Amino acid sequence: MDDGEAIARSVDDPAEFGVVYDRYADDVHRFVLRRLGADLADDVTAETFATALRYRARYDATRPNARPWLFGIAANLVGKHRRTEVRGLRAVARLGADPIARTWAPDGVEERVVASSAGPALATALAKLAPGDRHVLLLVAWADLTYAEVAEALDLPVGTVRSRLHRARQAVRRSLTHDPTSSPLPKEAPTWTR
Repeated sequence: MDDGEAIARSVDDPAEFGVVYDRYADDVHRFVLRRLGADLADDVTAETFATALRYRARYDATRPNARPWLFGIAANLVGKHRRTEVRGLRAVARLGADPIARTWAPDGVEERVVASSAGPALATALAKLAPGDRHVLLLVAWADLTYAEVAEALDLPVGTVRSRLHRARQAVRRSLTHDPTSSPLPKEAPTWTR
């Protein structure tokens, strides 16, 4: 059963929504955790699914994949907590340690070394991005959404997603490769900024 069917069935039997929750709760939680930290991750994830459940009758059941819809809700809720996110990014930049990063690790050793050494500079670069650009970049980088899924999640044209992503990647790359306070190890930005 695809997501559209499960959501359509859940209109009459709310327990059917559990299928969608089981498929995406961990991914949404991981995304929110990276954006806002452990203090808010559980609450915002729960609020994401409560909102989705409340508005499930409005979901277009012909869409077999609810992932963009759910991440769109999560991104909007993260946006409400934007100050918390920016404060967290600035704290990481000052302290040089990202307690949230321990919950997520890149696959390759080289990527892990670059990510850990670029942590403070990366946090500073992310904090400086416009909220819309940061949403797009992190939905692609941390939630693994496609351009089309990000466009659907944020209710934007795909061209706008591409231009925001390009602008965000350039800003992060520029910040990481030209920041004199960053560690000399990462001569290049992480692969997801390309």
